[in-house]
Amino acid sequence: MAARPPAANPWAAPAWQRPARRRGGATVGAVLALVILVVTVGGVAVVPHELSGHALAVPTALHRADSAPDGARSTPAAVPELETNPLLANGVKLGEVSCDLPELGQTGAELEAYYEALTGCLEQAWRPALGHADEPSEKVSVSVTLPKVSACGSAPSQDQAVAYYCGGDSTIYAPTDWMLADAGQNRSRHLATIAHEYGHHVQDESGILAAAGDRMTSPNQDTPHDQALVRRIELQANCFGALFIAAAEGRGSISRATANAAVADYGRADDSDDHGSRANQLAWAKAGFSAGTTSACNTWSAPDSAVS
Repeated sequence: MAARPPAANPWAAPAWQRPARRRGGATVGAVLALVILVVTVGGVAVVPHELSGHALAVPTALHRADSAPDGARSTPAAVPELETNPLLANGVKLGEVSCDLPELGQTGAELEAYYEALTGCLEQAWRPALGHADEPSEKVSVSVTLPKVSACGSAPSQDQAVAYYCGGDSTIYAPTDWMLADAGQNRSRHLATIAHEYGHHVQDESGILAAAGDRMTSPNQDTPHDQALVRRIELQANCFGALFIAAAEGRGSISRATANAAVADYGRADDSDDHGSRANQLAWAKAGFSAGTTSACNTWSAPDSAVS
């Protein structure tokens, strides 16, 4: 079938931008319309000790590729669907990886080297799952400096985010000062945050972010309906982050102790309208870590009580 671009929506302006964690207890914005900083324990929203964030998805024409003679799509393409997204089908797993990470330093160059190695390992782990779903697996960039303006518009303030993902340029922004103020030399916290942010990248690549954006009803995603969608996005990013942690646990630079601490870090956030209750933020991380399959992260088919 010919490809059909998704309907216009607030998220699809420049690109998905998600704040990493929030500082304090305040919520930072919605996932789509706002420059949603996806706060994750290492992620896109803006919460000091919690996962939260936003995402501005300016998806390039997301569509299914024309079918090949045998009915299969000729090239990987994002599928703008939520609960029925191929990435969330039964039996889809990440590949086990052994991450060789450098020492976690305190300079921008040292942090950048650490994040580059970590995101390379994340890409390696996620590639089999996205390949199974016949969806793209593109490299993500990492920046430890904060641009005044990016493909997702103006950057959030330090009070809003610790790190965030911008789909417009497929970049995780993790400013050195912000990350060190939030995580210091706590390797598990850096791991949880970047894994959460990469989870937003996976949502972008798979078409989940675009599909969520199409369901938004308000420019600022501040209605109860839109906040519920944002919570499902953020909680899924926690689950995706923990899926990776499980795939890397006990090998290379990620010991079992570091992995367990990283998963527990997802439960350090306060209750949030756009990231969910502290209990649910941790519950979805534990679900991904324990199950090991992407279907365990289908927040879109979960009851409201599980994503409150």
